[in-house]
Order: sequence, then structure tokens, then C-alpha cells
Amino acid sequence: MEETMKDYEKELEASFRKINEGDVIQGTVIDVNEEEVSLDLKYYTQGIIKAADMSDDPGFSVLDDVKIGDVIEASVVKMDDGQGNILLSKKEANAELAWDVLNKYLEEKTVLTVKVNGVVNAGVIAYVEGIRGFIPASHLALSYVEDLNTYQGKELTVRVITVDKEKKKLVLSAKEILREQEKEAHDHKIAMLVPGTVMEGTVESLQPYGAFVDLKDGLSGLVHISQISQKRIKKPSEVLNVGDKVKVKILNTDNGKISLSIKAATEEKEVEETERVDTAKYSSKESFGTSLGDIFAKLNLK
Repeated sequence: MEETMKDYEKELEASFRKINEGDVIQGTVIDVNEEEVSLDLKYYTQGIIKAADMSDDPGFSVLDDVKIGDVIEASVVKMDDGQGNILLSKKEANAELAWDVLNKYLEEKTVLTVKVNGVVNAGVIAYVEGIRGFIPASHLALSYVEDLNTYQGKELTVRVITVDKEKKKLVLSAKEILREQEKEAHDHKIAMLVPGTVMEGTVESLQPYGAFVDLKDGLSGLVHISQISQKRIKKPSEVLNVGDKVKVKILNTDNGKISLSIKAATEEKEVEETERVDTAKYSSKESFGTSLGDIFAKLNLK
């Protein structure tokens, strides 16, 4: 009786529902085969999407990409396909709905994973939401890409950077994500540096306001002119040359920038050397005193 009531309620709900050609409706996948996808529309008949009307993406596979239970939005093509089913097209619905989704991806800077489906002049092709997207060669990597064919079939992490529904233009970028990942890794390296640490570096450039020192591992820091020498200088080139090996002390790593001091490293070295000399003197005196003690102890005084 319960089942009958539920069936009756379902039929009643379906009888009040109006579906017209051109409508975009939602259904749940109840069957998939190589030729078509069947949907439960919560209506007195089911919906059918032919495999050819699922997607424009050449990498799309009905059997691999559609599963029973998936919820699909599709456009009504015919109210009767000749067998009492409603004929639908996901491609047509995509043409209407996908651009709104793509605009949302653009606004929210959504990170997407896409597969390169083709190589064209000055870039590659990848599909998002069934829409053909273009990734310019200049947005594939951080450096110049010599052979675009190496990207064929490759999966890329991208972000939408241009959406133009009128011109059917969708542009994606992998470079933006790579740049962010590089910055994140760089900032992490800087965060691992401990202020007060003395390191060795190489002078990589001289500027009127100071010297940039390469610390290796992709890191470099600035030695302000006031931190170069213990004596007052007018320009860094008075005491430094590009390529010089120098000892530097990390002053701070504020705002992702490394502040260094040659002067502080030199002063620390001088203090260490002074302490070493003092320690040596003290050790020498103690040794001398002990030797005298040994001598007197051995004397036979009567």
C-alpha cells in the first residue's frame, strides 16, 4: 500500500509538470551503454541522450565518463523520440549552461585539471564543461616551450583567464598556477631561514643602495649600503665586486625579503677570534701554572 501511495504521488507530481522542447531539465542516470544514456526525469517517461549528443570533447567516453546515479542537465530536443521517450541533448544544454559555470570559475579563480586534446598554432586545446578552451604557448609553463607536441595528452592544472560567450572564446592558463606554486615554495624557503645565522654567499649585483647576494637554492638577499662595511662608503663598488664570496648575517626575513649584513658577520667573526685568542691565553697560563706546581711538588725541600 505504501509503495502504491508513493507511485501515485510520483505520477501526480509528474502530471502537473510541464516539459517543453528547448527546456533545460535535470535527470538521474539509470542506464548507460555505448549508444545512449537513459535518465530518470521524475516524469511519466524517461529521457534519452544519444552518445553523440553528450559532449564535443574528443576525449569524452560515454562508458568511462558517465556512471549510474550521475545527475545530468540536458536540453529537450523532442518530446517523443518515436519510442515514447523524451529526446535530450547535453551538448545543447552545455552551450547554454556551461558559459555561466565558466564565468563562475573565472570569478572564483577556480583551479581545474584538464587534459590536452590537441596542438594548434601557438598553443594547445583542452575542454572545460564541454567547451573548447585554448591555452596559449606563453601560458603553458614558466619558461619558453619549444615543442608543443610534448603536451599532447598531458594533464594540466589550469585556471580560466578569459570567458567570452558571444565570441565563444575560452582561454586557460597553467602558468598562473605554476607561478603561484613557485612563489609558495620560495616563501617557504625564506621562512625556514633563521635570523642571526651567518652564511656564505656570492655578490650577484651592485646597486647604489646596496648589494644583492646569491645564497643558492634560488634565494638572494639585499645587503644595504650601511651594512656592507664598518667604514663609511659612498657606493658598494668601493669594497665589493660582482662574484665576490662574502660572509653575511641574516638580519630578518620580513615580507618575503631577505635582509643581510656583511658588517654584522665581520663583527661576529672578530668577536669569535678575540674569544679564541683569550681562551688560548687562559689555557696557556693554566698550563704554565700547572707546570710550576708540578716542579715544586717534585722538589725535595728539607
